[in-house]
Amino acid sequence: MAAWRRVNVNVGVLGHIDSGKTALARALSTTASTAAFDKQPQSRERGVTLDLGFSCFSVPLPERLRPALPGCPSPEPGAARLQVTLVDCPGHASLIRTIIGGAQIIDLMMLVIDVTKGMQTQSAECLVIGQIACQKLVVVLNKTDLLPEGKRQATIEKMTKKMQKTLENTKFRGAPIIPVAAKPGGPEAPETEAPQGIPELIELLTSQIPIPTRDPSGPFLMSVDHCFSIKGQGTVMTGTILSGSISLGDSVEIPALKVVKKVKSMQMFHLPVTSAMQGDRLGICVTQFDPKLLERGLVCTPESLHTIHAAIISVEKISYFRGPLQTKAKFHITVGHETVMGRLMFFSPTPDSSDRAPVLDSFDFSREYLFQDQYLCRDSASAGPDNREADGKGGQTPDSGWPRQQWALVEFEKPVTCPRLCLVIGSRLDADIHANTCRLAFHGVLLHGLEDRNYTESFLPRLRVYKRKQKHGLVERVMDDYNVIGRSLFKKETNIQLFAGLKVHLSTGELGVIDGAFGQSGKFKVHIPGGLSPESKKLLTPAVKKRGRGGRGETASQEEGAPERQEPSQHVSLSLSFKRYVFDTHKRMVQSP
Repeated sequence: MAAWRRVNVNVGVLGHIDSGKTALARALSTTASTAAFDKQPQSRERGVTLDLGFSCFSVPLPERLRPALPGCPSPEPGAARLQVTLVDCPGHASLIRTIIGGAQIIDLMMLVIDVTKGMQTQSAECLVIGQIACQKLVVVLNKTDLLPEGKRQATIEKMTKKMQKTLENTKFRGAPIIPVAAKPGGPEAPETEAPQGIPELIELLTSQIPIPTRDPSGPFLMSVDHCFSIKGQGTVMTGTILSGSISLGDSVEIPALKVVKKVKSMQMFHLPVTSAMQGDRLGICVTQFDPKLLERGLVCTPESLHTIHAAIISVEKISYFRGPLQTKAKFHITVGHETVMGRLMFFSPTPDSSDRAPVLDSFDFSREYLFQDQYLCRDSASAGPDNREADGKGGQTPDSGWPRQQWALVEFEKPVTCPRLCLVIGSRLDADIHANTCRLAFHGVLLHGLEDRNYTESFLPRLRVYKRKQKHGLVERVMDDYNVIGRSLFKKETNIQLFAGLKVHLSTGELGVIDGAFGQSGKFKVHIPGGLSPESKKLLTPAVKKRGRGGRGETASQEEGAPERQEPSQHVSLSLSFKRYVFDTHKRMVQSP
């Protein structure tokens, strides 16, 4: 079929292991790809899906989807087709990386539920991935044939209500739910047993499929999920086109390997084509390339993609993840089909700009940002009595409200190749797969990639993330109207000269400037340009008298009258506030003018 007479959409088939996803894909499909229906020997041997499977069916193109046809004269009614490519994702918990990769290339998600069991752990994880990666959902209650005939309808209705309640607090509230029996009698049943509810499901899918965004312009980028050789022809890379378009004879690059190859031939589900565009499922044949070098990854227009060692991402915590997201913590970072370990540093807008509208397509290096010990959210506030750093460091406090956008610097343990603005998912895949907990921690958008291997020196000083520091001490005594001695602000071993010239505030309202050290015990001199007020001098005088007389010993102090031994009404405290930029190699202390 000519490309301009066909609209391709990608429908993900996700769910818990043994919910019947592959059987459903088989029942729906009319054409299978080279990787469909558990063709891998290991999959057949173990009886479970181990990798992404692809197959398709087509129906007449609904009128509402005609605007999505690639630029063409309006074909006669019935000539244009809607091709539905099914992406069959594995359901086993250990294969979550593959599931996440599959979810990122779909337009609509089918969540397959075993009607005899309801929502299970991986069903819930798939639902979370769906909320991140796609806009539309259809819930399929499979295996209805296993329900006792007398109770079948009542059980289906009960499960439908349960699923409606589950979806209530998600963006899929009100999503359609349909019962089917993809393989009546189970895997061992004869093929003569016809699936039940499939025509109704096809009709429902056709009505629910959104108008896909398809843009042939821009650089070509394809997410490759399988790579294999065909004797006498070459190596075939199959995948989904994420952006741009491609034609026969074009050159493509495998950026992870820095290899450029010419496209010898192309197919879509066994049909030769001369061109393809964004959203299409495609097989590309090249020559003189070892398929073992690329199991999955990206193929693109030469020199359009770069390999990065770190990235700045916009971050949003997944509400089902238990526990805080802490700076310096390591997570499994999934970008496309690639998952690597990464260490994070969280930061947020400065307090005066925390209500700014989120920007998800760029990062502003001219602005300042506030370092955070952890991602700020309601559960981080309850994680402890104070979620700021000790000694008054850290970021915004819970009562200052939550910023509308937060970011993280992600440092990858090994380089990754990915496009800008791609989806990023952070997980704890080392968590117990049998525990009833969500392993998906956060998601975000990659705003800026750092290509230089020495990015810590060449790039990070441009990132103006600062920590707020606050120190508190006391005025020990008055030297004269313009000078006091302070204590308890620094440790004995601190080089106080580094702090000379910094402003301090007295609790009585005066502004002072640190002059330098006083002795060797951590005390320091403070000059007060405006002088001490009479009230401050009066407040400080009893403390000076008491300290002088206290040195005489117990007997002497007892001989004094009660008024001489009274404590001052309050201590006069000193506070020092400054900020220090995390990536400033000189570790300078900066105060506001």
